[in-house]
Amino acid sequence: MISKAQFDFEIENIIKNAIREDVGDGDHSSLACIPVSASGKAKLLVKDEGIVAGIDFAKKVFENVDKNLKTEVLIKDGSHVKYGDIAFYVEGSSQSILKAERLVLNAMQRMSAIATKTNTFVALLEGTGTKVLDTRKTTPGIRALEKWAVKIGGGENHRFALYDMIMLKDNHIDFAGGITKAIDKTKAYLNKTKRDLKIIVEARNLDEIEEILKSDGVYRILIDNFSYQDTRTAVKMIGNKCLTESSGGINEETIRKYAECGVDYISSGALTHSVHNMDLSLKAV
Repeated sequence: MISKAQFDFEIENIIKNAIREDVGDGDHSSLACIPVSASGKAKLLVKDEGIVAGIDFAKKVFENVDKNLKTEVLIKDGSHVKYGDIAFYVEGSSQSILKAERLVLNAMQRMSAIATKTNTFVALLEGTGTKVLDTRKTTPGIRALEKWAVKIGGGENHRFALYDMIMLKDNHIDFAGGITKAIDKTKAYLNKTKRDLKIIVEARNLDEIEEILKSDGVYRILIDNFSYQDTRTAVKMIGNKCLTESSGGINEETIRKYAECGVDYISSGALTHSVHNMDLSLKAV
């Protein structure tokens, strides 16, 4: 996983790029009708139900736009919210509040949707010992926000990107000439480059599980698109040799059944690519 410093760097870049994209050479709507000296106060109003996420991000946005903006947080990230709740107040320059408004709302609406969906999956796995993972199926440019939201919702992050973990999937295996060759080449590469990266290998059937198990140094086996029965068989075959992860179209109806097969993790792209934004508004008070 990436370091806190790298994560903070990603968040800072998201904010800077988003403000550049949205503000350009000026918020002319506000500049045209609101005096520079005008001050005001606004509230983050919840108009939906679920797990709120992005409040700490909103504070970073306000600080980046105007260090003199003051935020009073009433509800913390990860809390369950309902229609009519007020998550926070922000006070200061009216122009600054308006400049930050859309970025704050866009981010919080999506982050809250992801946190809510993740929390639903986590609740469905209660008592099984299986953990929920996200994937790289994220919105380009804001991956850090979406993975942050997964954590807020109670899930865990998979690798952040291509550089912080080795994941040998079907195409890597086929291009490399097979599972064993892919693993051997990977270990040689890590040794040559002196990199300490965990190795995950995808299996498409039980025969591939058997072949993977012949190689040492595999951190986790990705049991991809297996039936319940074959997943249970795979888990027994793997035993304590490495960790296990199920994936492939797993949803609210099937996630519990896969967990009961005994896998350590279940990864789902749906956490980040199939959500409906939470309805939030920033209103002047």
